[in-house]
Amino acid sequence: MEAVVRQERIGFIGTGIMGEPMARNLLRAGYPLTVHTRTRSRAQALLNEGARWSDTPRDLAQASDVVITCVTDTPDVQAVLLGPAGVIEAAREGLICIDMSTISPVETRKMGEILAQRGVTLLDAPVSGGQIGAIEAKLSIMMGGPAEVVEKVRPILETLGRTITHCGPLGSGQTTKLANQVMVIHTIMSVAEGLAFAEKAGLDLETTLKVTTAGAAGSHSLKVLGPKVVAGDLKPAFMVDLQQKDLRLVLEYAEQIGQPLPGTALVKQLFAVLQAQGRGRDGTQALIDVIRQLAGRRT
Repeated sequence: MEAVVRQERIGFIGTGIMGEPMARNLLRAGYPLTVHTRTRSRAQALLNEGARWSDTPRDLAQASDVVITCVTDTPDVQAVLLGPAGVIEAAREGLICIDMSTISPVETRKMGEILAQRGVTLLDAPVSGGQIGAIEAKLSIMMGGPAEVVEKVRPILETLGRTITHCGPLGSGQTTKLANQVMVIHTIMSVAEGLAFAEKAGLDLETTLKVTTAGAAGSHSLKVLGPKVVAGDLKPAFMVDLQQKDLRLVLEYAEQIGQPLPGTALVKQLFAVLQAQGRGRDGTQALIDVIRQLAGRRT
C-alpha cells in the first residue's frame, strides 16, 4: 500500500544509532523528510529511501515546518540550533523545534528563550527504549514545553514512540529523562552484580536468568541485557560512553539542585573503569566485567 503523504515537512538532524531508525519511521509514515548530519555518508541509506539532503541546519529549517534534533550532547544541540548556519538563521514565526537528544535541562531552557524571541517554539523530547525501541517505533518520549504545541506535534511523535507523555514546561522532559537514567543504571548494576555472583557461585547462568526474570528481580534491563551477558555479547544497545555522558548530566544537575546521588556516583566511577580500558564503545552490559575484575577474574 502506498504511504499517505503527510502535511508537515520535517527536518531531521542527526542520523546515528537512534536518529537513523527514527528518521526512517517518519519517512515510512509519509512525511516529507529532509536530513542533515555532520557526515553525509551516515545519511546515505535514508537518502536512498527518499529523504532529501540539506548542507546546513539553516537550509534544513528553511525547508521544514518541524525540525527534530537527535545528537549527542548539549554543545551539539547548541551548535545546530544557535550556531553559524544554524536553525536560528532560518527562524520564523510558527517554526517548531523538537530536541530528542539527552542534554542539560538548564541549557534547554536557555535555548528555548533565545529561539522564542524569533518566534520559534522549542520542545524537549528525550527518549527511552534504546535502538530496538527506535527501530520498532516503541520509544517512550518525555515531552517538555507548551501543552498546546505538544498536542500539535503528537501525531508526528506517535510514528516514533508508543508512549508520549507531557511532563511539564520546557526542560521537564530532559529532567524526567535524567531521573530515568538514574533508575536504569541501578538496574544495570543489579544485573551485573547478580549474574557475577551467580557465576562465581557456580550456578548455570541461563537457569539463573530464567528464574530471576520471572520473579521479583525481573526488569527491562534483566530481560534485555541479561541474555547478552550470558551469551558474552557486549555489542551496544547503548554505549558506555553515552551512558557516562548522561550520568555526567545527572550529577551536574543534582549538584545544582542540592540532591546527593551516592549510588549514581559509584556506578559512574565503575563505568569509568571500562573507559580507562578503552571500552567506551561497548554496551553498558559490559559493567559485569568490572564486577568480575573485583573478584580477581581477568576479562
